[in-house]
Amino acid sequence: MSVFTRVTDAELVAWLPRFNVGQLVSLTPISEGIENTNYFLSTSGGNFVLTLYERIPVEDLPFYLNFAAHLAAAEVAVPSPIADRSGALFSMLNGKPAALTERVSGRPNMQPDASHCAAVGAELAKLHRASERFRGRMTNKRGPGWMLSTYRRVRTVVDAARAELINSELTFQRAQRETRVPTGAIHGDLFCDNVLFDNHQLSGIIDFGFAATDAFVYDLAITVNDWCIDAEGELDAPRRDAMIAAYSSVRPLNEAEQQLWPAMLRLGALRFWLSRLDDFHFPRAAELNTPKDPSHFERILRARIDRAQYWPQEFAA
Repeated sequence: MSVFTRVTDAELVAWLPRFNVGQLVSLTPISEGIENTNYFLSTSGGNFVLTLYERIPVEDLPFYLNFAAHLAAAEVAVPSPIADRSGALFSMLNGKPAALTERVSGRPNMQPDASHCAAVGAELAKLHRASERFRGRMTNKRGPGWMLSTYRRVRTVVDAARAELINSELTFQRAQRETRVPTGAIHGDLFCDNVLFDNHQLSGIIDFGFAATDAFVYDLAITVNDWCIDAEGELDAPRRDAMIAAYSSVRPLNEAEQQLWPAMLRLGALRFWLSRLDDFHFPRAAELNTPKDPSHFERILRARIDRAQYWPQEFAA
């Protein structure tokens, strides 16, 4: 979450009457993240998050917002988008598509223990189960085509060894695409800062800006790569096993997913290494913006290549 598009109180007061949420009380910019403009919004009717979508085409927004609404209706811990008086889930504000979402209590836990990982694993499995009943489809905008084009862009600013590592991994991942595994709408970015905890209870999964139709096992791998690692990017077995056990209790992985697990951990690391390289070397102008260190996911990728992490046999059933 960042501020790329400034919204004044006067501009919001003119936009807000389309919703049945009361009068403006306060509007506070959110600085974390790198994709969209976000504000905490308080009104006489409640507390919300205002999001202006900076990169997502207008025609793609129904997928993201309807997916979040579907999950909320299925009792997954996802804040529900707020429909305006006409039933629409977004409209234009300062030239950008904008939406309101209910604001849930809680804060991210950036130093999770095994209990937090278990809670996230179970909720992610619930999300994937609910996704099986969601009819929307969206090609992953951070999928193979994006990875290749981003590699071509960043290889001009990284050294030869890193460029070769990325190219080699892209080649490896192309060979994995023949394996067929269950797919559906995924979160695609379930990092620690996108889950809220309130009094040690998981209260909300947020930020669906990278949701797409892709492999469920890939979504789990992305999550494990963030929640279950040490400072060097190595997997922490107690946290990993807690997340996998909780996930498997709700949605067990089939044999093909288990076999693909080492490659999915590598793919998740590659995807976020590429995006952080791109954001770091080719930043967009923003009033508040915090590009993240690309080397973090380089270390994770190297660790997953050097020490392949197979699906734990105790959860293979």
